[in-house]
Amino acid sequence: MIDARAQVEQTLTAVLNRARNGNCPPRLAAAMDHAVFPGGARIRPQLCLAVGGACNADNPRVALAAAAAIELLHCASLVHDDLPCFDNAPLRRGQPSLHAAYGERLALLAGDTLIVLAFQALAESITESPARAAELFEIISRGAAVPAGLAAGQAWECEPRAGLRDYQRAKTGALFVAATMAGACAAGSAAEPWRELGERLGEACQVATEVRQGPPSAEKLKHLVGLAVDAIPACPMAAELRLLILLEARQYMPTVHSRRVA
Repeated sequence: MIDARAQVEQTLTAVLNRARNGNCPPRLAAAMDHAVFPGGARIRPQLCLAVGGACNADNPRVALAAAAAIELLHCASLVHDDLPCFDNAPLRRGQPSLHAAYGERLALLAGDTLIVLAFQALAESITESPARAAELFEIISRGAAVPAGLAAGQAWECEPRAGLRDYQRAKTGALFVAATMAGACAAGSAAEPWRELGERLGEACQVATEVRQGPPSAEKLKHLVGLAVDAIPACPMAAELRLLILLEARQYMPTVHSRRVA
């Protein structure tokens, strides 16, 4: 995962550097940097690359473009989530949230711009595989919009009542599904069989935040990780992907030990 993380960081840096070229307003450029760097775990883009690798991607640059687009959408969603009209969060990733550091106006503009940059980066980088472009755009846009993408997840917070499952699937799970399906599509494989893996990992990520609350959450996470590895479709490097997911799960819960590791 170290090499994948480095590739993601390099690609994100290149995207933002291109955006700064010309006459980009300096404070907007700085605000976008603040939103994207330093990053969190970069789980979603690394998952996208891992699936592409497991499917023996013939052009890794396509998977990398999809991975970067997904992470930019994720960063944009965090900026919007922290705004005073939603969570009014003062901190994000150990530093002041974007609106706390740059004000609401630039935070809103930066979040919106990152969404546009995500699709712009995808469009600029997949010209070598035009046959996959339309499906990749559809997969990733579904993860960001409605009826069950990030925007829907945020909108459920505005409803008088919301089903917890619908909310979590949209708010947390949508980009995990986009990551697994886009990784397969970028590799030239069928995307739909990879939906369940993304759904399971999205659920596991949601539960991982609850692990410290006690054994029930820990057991649920262990169960979801097991379901996730069982959901990996047949592919050239399925065994390696299973092991990778299990090893990553241990970062969130050291007690996740499965017989599948042996």
